[in-house]
Amino acid sequence: MSKLTELEYLGLPPMKRKLYNAGQFFVRLPGNVLNFLKKIPLGIWKAICAVGRFFAGIGKIFADGDWKTRLSFLVMGFGQFFRHQIGRGILFLLMEGLFIWFMCAMGGGYLYGLKDLGTQATIKTLNDYGLEVVTYKDNSLKILLYGVLTIFIVVGFIYTWLINIRQNYTAQKLIEKGVRPKSFKNDLKSLTDEQYYKTLLAVPLLGITLFTVLPIFFMILIAFTNYDYSHLPPDKLFGWVGLENFRTILATDASGSDKFAYTFREILIWTMIWALVATFSNYFLGMFVAICINRKGIKFKKVFRTALVMTIAIPQFVSLLLVSKMFSDEGIVNNILLQLGWISDKIGFWTTQDMARIMVLVVNLWVGIPYLMLIATGVLMNIPADLYESAKIDGASGIKQFTKITLPYMLFVTGPYLLTSFTANINNFNVIYLLTAGAPKTMEFQGGAGGTDLLITWLYTLTVTNNDYKIAAVIGILVFIVVAVISLIVYNVSPAMKNEEDFQ
Repeated sequence: MSKLTELEYLGLPPMKRKLYNAGQFFVRLPGNVLNFLKKIPLGIWKAICAVGRFFAGIGKIFADGDWKTRLSFLVMGFGQFFRHQIGRGILFLLMEGLFIWFMCAMGGGYLYGLKDLGTQATIKTLNDYGLEVVTYKDNSLKILLYGVLTIFIVVGFIYTWLINIRQNYTAQKLIEKGVRPKSFKNDLKSLTDEQYYKTLLAVPLLGITLFTVLPIFFMILIAFTNYDYSHLPPDKLFGWVGLENFRTILATDASGSDKFAYTFREILIWTMIWALVATFSNYFLGMFVAICINRKGIKFKKVFRTALVMTIAIPQFVSLLLVSKMFSDEGIVNNILLQLGWISDKIGFWTTQDMARIMVLVVNLWVGIPYLMLIATGVLMNIPADLYESAKIDGASGIKQFTKITLPYMLFVTGPYLLTSFTANINNFNVIYLLTAGAPKTMEFQGGAGGTDLLITWLYTLTVTNNDYKIAAVIGILVFIVVAVISLIVYNVSPAMKNEEDFQ
């Protein structure tokens, strides 16, 4: 694709300009990847230099600090006590005491256990009556979970230790200049005034760390173990296997009894098809419905909108379960068609793979169009009417008005929604699971996967039904990579992220 000059680019119609931007992104992609690879050594060197500067800064504090500051390297809060910052001193000393107690009582053992995740799961002995007694010893799951938690606690303690020595050094310099350091009372007052943002963000940050970051880190580590139904704690142990699970999923030769790689590729392709069709069919049909309802001369607009919104008001799982039963082999649809004589055999809406995939896409339209209709209605009402009047005067047809005015505005305003909707459809668990539960099952797929399974529903089957946590963890990582790559590409070509001045 030849590169256009700036004047030629500005002369392109909006739609061709978007296609040109998308084409240029993919043209530049190999060069950008190569430049990124070239920057890796420089990034590593900068990281090494940053670590060097970090330790140099700590060394400078130790070299320039007085005996109080230096002793605070070993006993946290020591310098604060001698500088009349009693509150700070107590807090730092208490944190150090709790950390030492935790590491001696539990943390050290869990960190040591991370090397092999346990050596013996159970000990079987006979009691005085000759009966076998099972004593549980090591639990790999508990060792891994508490080991990860210990790593986070160690990182938090190191950060606290750095704050301690830096505050000591800062207080020392202030005293040398004849300035009295802030008291603990002033620190508390500051947390309700100029540093109130720290107070507000402390609990959410702690929650994100415990319930988001820590589980993600834990899941990533599970992907490098053999944690499955054959290695279920507490009766059995699991251990580290390196990249074996990734080789299983990403193998190019999927022949033989182990066909996880084939299953993964097929489900990934169906997941991408589902996400694209479900996203854009809902988007354009929802926009079309909104345009039809908003046209001048259309009566009972509120009635139409209310009827469509009813699908949102009713809990989605109720509607999906009802539709699932209606189109089952013994459902009302098959029975009515048989009674009318329109069919001679029951239609396998959920038992034939191609039919089931078409059905979930159609039902998803019924569920998703009302959301887009409401969004599009709000956007359409805010497009200046002067643009349409000018277009009519110039002789523009309805299609021309749509492609030159309506669609560019819609893409600009709803671009972020389109991206999040695509991401949500990749992970759309409800529609697939409540309608088909992944059925129909096929012998070609491994891990209990079915013909309509998405990666997210297959992951659920692997964990809840098959207890194959190692493969599920790998799939979770790969889903994140796929979503991240697609999101970055769309972000770069989306009109909502660039050329904002065109819509001001």
